Amino acid sequence: MSTTIVFVDDEPEISALVRDYLQREDFRVLTEANGLEGLRLIRAEKPDLVLLDWMLPGKSGLDICKELREESSVPIIMLTAKSEEIDRVLGLEFGADDYIVKPFSLRELLARVKTVLRRASGVRDEGSSSISRGELTIDPGSHRIWKKGQEIFLTPTEFKILYLLASRPGTVYSRLQLLRQAMGEEYMYYERSIDTHVSNLRKKIEDNAGDPVYVQTVFGVGYRFGEMQ
Repeated sequence: MSTTIVFVDDEPEISALVRDYLQREDFRVLTEANGLEGLRLIRAEKPDLVLLDWMLPGKSGLDICKELREESSVPIIMLTAKSEEIDRVLGLEFGADDYIVKPFSLRELLARVKTVLRRASGVRDEGSSSISRGELTIDPGSHRIWKKGQEIFLTPTEFKILYLLASRPGTVYSRLQLLRQAMGEEYMYYERSIDTHVSNLRKKIEDNAGDPVYVQTVFGVGYRFGEMQ
């Protein structure tokens, strides 16, 4: 079965160009120009990956991203003309897995699509045995996590970071180590993006994100998973 991608962008030329290029790479690509209709399409199709433009009629890409993160862990790549670092960080804070600035090359887009999909599937390939840490149960086989029996939706990157840390409680990982293992070598220039992903992760799994029990900061070094009593 072909991998399905939903692309929401209100520029017809870009939509057609991206759709045709990805279809030649054997992806099934569905497009929509309106944010509200795009969100409906995503919910109906349940794609393997979502490409979202930042500025859309009806509903912005950021708002779509935020809504999806409340109900799904589908990988999301933001496509936007906004190039400032604060904009990239904002996209990540809303739950995007990656961020590409327009204009972009189709080869770069394809590489990012494959990387994000590989990252998502790689978590599922880690093994089928679930692990329990405190109130958390983490199942890499199904890419699902529960806290006190209630499911929590994480992005593929957040899940990968959590699984890496939780697999070895007490072990300290530097930002570069987490970046390399959770995102890949091609993201080594975005070291501080790990902080954004960790911040989002804490908001979802900690009782108090300002005083974390699970994902702890080791100042000047990186992060570790707390050792449960």
